[in-house]
Amino acid sequence: MKNIGVNINSSKFINEKMINEITDKIIKHFNEAKIKIFVDTIGLEEENTKNLDMVIVLGGDGTILRTARIISKFNVPILGINMGNLGFLASVEILELEEAFEKLSKGEYKVEDRMMLQCEVFSGDSQKAYNCLNDIVISKGALSRILKYDVYIDGEFYTSFKSDGIIISTPTGSTAYALSAGGPIIYPTLEIISLTPICPHSLHSRSIILESNSEICIKVDSKNERFFLTLDGQESVKPEQCEMIMVKKYDCKCKLIKINGYNYFQVLRKKIF
Repeated sequence: MKNIGVNINSSKFINEKMINEITDKIIKHFNEAKIKIFVDTIGLEEENTKNLDMVIVLGGDGTILRTARIISKFNVPILGINMGNLGFLASVEILELEEAFEKLSKGEYKVEDRMMLQCEVFSGDSQKAYNCLNDIVISKGALSRILKYDVYIDGEFYTSFKSDGIIISTPTGSTAYALSAGGPIIYPTLEIISLTPICPHSLHSRSIILESNSEICIKVDSKNERFFLTLDGQESVKPEQCEMIMVKKYDCKCKLIKINGYNYFQVLRKKIF
């Protein structure tokens, strides 16, 4: 690996001394590497990011999610270094850095392809598209009443229900908000989509698991009530005069580097159970 990016979450109290220590470790194991530092993903959207062999992310799950939404189109793998609380997406804890770089330099790792979602919002003649790694959430405003959702799958009517919202999740996102709403845990490298209502006003509204090539169309009967679209719990959109929301598999994938010895079920037991 000759071109390595390092994306730093500035809110994690990462000082210059720590950055120098990390870059020294990179050079120790990849002595010909050219290192480019990014802060809070600024600059990662530029076209020359595609020339990087990997991006090391220093932060928590939120930093990895934000990075993934930006660089997935460049097909650049991410190595997550956990400096947050949960760190479910990260492959390495900060104290394991030396060992991780040694294994990485010896090729003792694999790259996991993680499915992502694309969301298109149709409002009149306008159409806007967004992508995410974890989930797309459509939900009512803080003071709004519950809303009615009409759901179509591959052009066929599926169901209508009233609820606080709806979560469309990838397998990676199944251990995030969808889990809290009663959705199933799904092994992260599978390619399926889950749809989970949030606090439905019904006894029969439950999660449904769909094929990854399914197209989900949602029409929100909001009338004068406000509703929001949230991507990975980070980016919020307030659709104006929204006619429908279409969700499907994103053409690009998030590539996560997992160092040999990483055990998903061990992480699941430690972080979730």
